[in-house]
Amino acid sequence: MKARAFSWRVWYLLAAFGIYMVDQMSKAWAVRALRPGQDKTVIRGFLDFAYAENPGIAFGQLQEGGSMGRWALAALASAAAVAVLTYFFRTSRNDDRTLGACALLLAGITGNLTDRVRLGHVIDFIHAHAGDYHWPTFNVADACICVGAGLLILDLILEGRKQKQQSTVSSQ
Repeated sequence: MKARAFSWRVWYLLAAFGIYMVDQMSKAWAVRALRPGQDKTVIRGFLDFAYAENPGIAFGQLQEGGSMGRWALAALASAAAVAVLTYFFRTSRNDDRTLGACALLLAGITGNLTDRVRLGHVIDFIHAHAGDYHWPTFNVADACICVGAGLLILDLILEGRKQKQQSTVSSQ
């Protein structure tokens, strides 16, 4: 049973690697096809491709760190990747939501970490907007991190409700 659970997790890691490769290929495309200030409209009024280099963290925060900030953020991302991988292998949970969330987080973290180490910044190119509201430019890795974190939060909420229901039933 334990070997089967381990082999199932390997498939999630392969999926994470596939997503990582999609992220890296999409960023390579963005470097070749997009130029700063020359947006390409994908869906008018909603989605553009716009090249951006982000030396900071999510949503352009902490951009003034220079070389020291670059390596501090790389170290932080490395620690996060190790923490997610450790949780991925040590958790007793075998459900798709938890393992899928970890795979998405791992793909996203390592995708942006690769850029940060290799280039000194993260390449962003997806620009979503609605009316006058503009979401900060992001990439595939950022989307994976957001969805993975959202799935883990959802899991915490649902597991909390499940435990509460079980404790209510057992106390009756």
